[in-house]
Amino acid sequence: MAAYNSIDLNRLALSSGEGRRLDVEIRPGELSLGGQSYTFALDGPTARLDVSRTATGHALRLAFSASVDGPCTRCLTGASVPVEVEAREVDQPRTGDEELRSPYVEDEIIDLDSWAHDALALALPSKLLCREDCAGLCPVCGESLNDADPEAHRHDSGGDPRWAALRELKLD
Repeated sequence: MAAYNSIDLNRLALSSGEGRRLDVEIRPGELSLGGQSYTFALDGPTARLDVSRTATGHALRLAFSASVDGPCTRCLTGASVPVEVEAREVDQPRTGDEELRSPYVEDEIIDLDSWAHDALALALPSKLLCREDCAGLCPVCGESLNDADPEAHRHDSGGDPRWAALRELKLD
């Protein structure tokens, strides 16, 4: 795997039981969720990578802070959400157990950018909101309820006209 941003574990020359902490540059790229694009802005220029040599491979830990920028999942206005990432991987190729192989390590080379991208995606909150109390969009007219006066924003209580045919069904 010839990664754009990678670390060769062999060059660290670690003995079994030995570890090293490195400051590494990462480029997680963009993420697409629900057809929307989100970008990542790292809080610092580097991430922290801890590498420990085991008898049959390596134990790895990647940690960094970032903010995710893109549309709010409720109202679609711009949102910027802080995210703390701490990801762990093991790569024990000499055990022969596929469960102990990291998808980010091939031939002793770590693909840092792919790992950072996936770790950041997994660390995201379930909803990316512009603010904690985001009210979303009106289901009838699509107006942002964050800006609407609740007293002035009212609709007929007849329900959504697209469901009228279903309301007429008699299910006895």
